[in-house]
Amino acid sequence: MKEMFRDVLRQIMESELDAELGYEKSQRTSETAVEDKPRNYRNGHSKKTVKTQLGAVEVKIPRDRNGEYEPRIIGKYSRNADGMEEKILGLYSCGMSQRDISEQIKSLYDVDISPELVSKISEKIMPEVTAWQNRPLEAVYPHSQVQRCIVHQIRSSTRFVSYKDIKPLMADLKKVYTAVTEEKALENLMTFKEKWGKQYPSCVKSWEDTWDILSTFFAYLPEIRKIIYTTNIIEGLNRQFRQITKNKPSFTNNDSLRKMLYLASRKIVEHWTSRCRNWDMVLAQLQLMFQDRQTA
Repeated sequence: MKEMFRDVLRQIMESELDAELGYEKSQRTSETAVEDKPRNYRNGHSKKTVKTQLGAVEVKIPRDRNGEYEPRIIGKYSRNADGMEEKILGLYSCGMSQRDISEQIKSLYDVDISPELVSKISEKIMPEVTAWQNRPLEAVYPHSQVQRCIVHQIRSSTRFVSYKDIKPLMADLKKVYTAVTEEKALENLMTFKEKWGKQYPSCVKSWEDTWDILSTFFAYLPEIRKIIYTTNIIEGLNRQFRQITKNKPSFTNNDSLRKMLYLASRKIVEHWTSRCRNWDMVLAQLQLMFQDRQTA
């Protein structure tokens, strides 16, 4: 596989030099200078050992007589050839099949790369995938607190409410989940029950039956409540996973799906650049509340 990858790199660099010189290797060209510059020619190759995810690979770097050509896939002073691999993994993370990736590389670089080589390159990240899937969450999860999404609870509990009653009922229900304290929220829930319980008993019952996992966020200050009262962030992540996986009708095995989800998660996280509002205050509050769970 190293030899295959070496040949791919060489073909890419030869194609780059063709574009730099303006003619292909076997094509006849004029000796006329261009814009008072001496005509540029190929000038053999230099050898360089570069690091790839397949291991160290010795490649031949094509040279030009004027010393103007610099490979884009491997920088002049670089000893890493991760560019092609990263492009392949990037395409893989978008849900493209191995054959589609081969065709895309052919279109971009005019070089042939087999689906088997794509598979071998993607296989190299399996240790990372396994480590990612087996992150040490077991020490934290048993102590985690559950908060059901308030937005989903509202939708679920009011789906059978009459149109003529929905606005006043929602106004009364809002007093429950926006209360300052849990005690005040329970008081408002009892008031809500007295007013709407006979007409919409299932609505009231759904709040009473799940109150222990609906009221968790009352233990936090308002800045944190705004973050945890809804699962929009989690739903957004799952929606992006679905967009990627739907491009493939099937997966050959579980590892194929695991690789795609792992690479997709890395791609998604790259776009998590905005901070939560008042994050410094939120972080300080969490550190005070969970001092025993902080890591060094």
